[in-house]
Amino acid sequence: MSAARKAELRLPRRLPPRLAGVSLALGALLPGLVLALAAGEASAFSVYVSNERGNSVSVIDSNTLEVTSTVKVGRRPRGITVSPDGKSVYICVSDDHAVAVLDPVTLKVLRKLKSGPDPELFVLNPSGNPLYVANEDDNQVTVLDIEKNRVIAQVPVGVEPEGMGISPDGKVLAATSETTNMVHLIDTATYKVMNNVLVDARPRFAEFTADGKKLFVSAEVGGTVTVIDPQTRAILKKITFAIPGVAKEAIQPVGVRITKDGKRAFVALGPANRVAVVNAETYEVEKYLLVGQRVWQLAFTPDEALLFTTNGNSNDVSVIDVPSLKVVKSIKVGGAPWGVVVAPQ
Repeated sequence: MSAARKAELRLPRRLPPRLAGVSLALGALLPGLVLALAAGEASAFSVYVSNERGNSVSVIDSNTLEVTSTVKVGRRPRGITVSPDGKSVYICVSDDHAVAVLDPVTLKVLRKLKSGPDPELFVLNPSGNPLYVANEDDNQVTVLDIEKNRVIAQVPVGVEPEGMGISPDGKVLAATSETTNMVHLIDTATYKVMNNVLVDARPRFAEFTADGKKLFVSAEVGGTVTVIDPQTRAILKKITFAIPGVAKEAIQPVGVRITKDGKRAFVALGPANRVAVVNAETYEVEKYLLVGQRVWQLAFTPDEALLFTTNGNSNDVSVIDVPSLKVVKSIKVGGAPWGVVVAPQ
């Protein structure tokens, strides 16, 4: 993507429409001026991508859309998240049976936290502590005090837990069990399972809406996303997908991200190599976006202007311009990119 095109994509997100129009008009005569305006107005974010087979994390600059660094973090990194203050990046290094803590300034691993065996995915309490970790081999969720590096609790759940979601108020933890085909709703005050909701085969991810009123759970083998009311535990809808020319068994929902206003959900469809754009109010699929091979996880920039997808079989990250719903770039990263998170620089 050219520098001028990058500037054009950024301007509508940074300036009021009337000013953006003036800037674009000037750009026809003075492209350098538009680029300068865009550079001055744009917010910069760091995008962290865990490379499962590369034993590394790639760092992407959200303005240049280029990899700026690649750092070794441990064996088989998968789940990745960032502290609310942006000062720590946490990575599940599954084959090290630990959580690595990366300093985003020095890009050095500062320490490793107790995680229980084979951590795959986790989620932070909205306060930044504790960390809730899915331990696939032990059929449990480990609750970890980050500051003290101390296990607070271990919560038994179903077989092969993976997906982890937390309600915006931090009171309800959702854990999916791949083999049990359930999402377990856990009280974070007592660390007790309050309820179990049966979903379709091999649930992989759980995501609450920003208002906490809905919980989206993807089922990889079932090929669906189940929408649940966390208060009543009622199933509101099962979203299905159909892509012309793509075999049904190749449509495998995994990562899910929902806009803050609750109007759209983006669903990674695995080997279908598509991201589904779903109306999160009517549950209708609006569009399928072609991305890289075996799309796995997703992350918005904080302003929700861009969405990054990890494509494990093509070893790249696709960049989606959210307002236009267009894929604008593919970025090569390390081996088998798995997880992705975005933090302010």
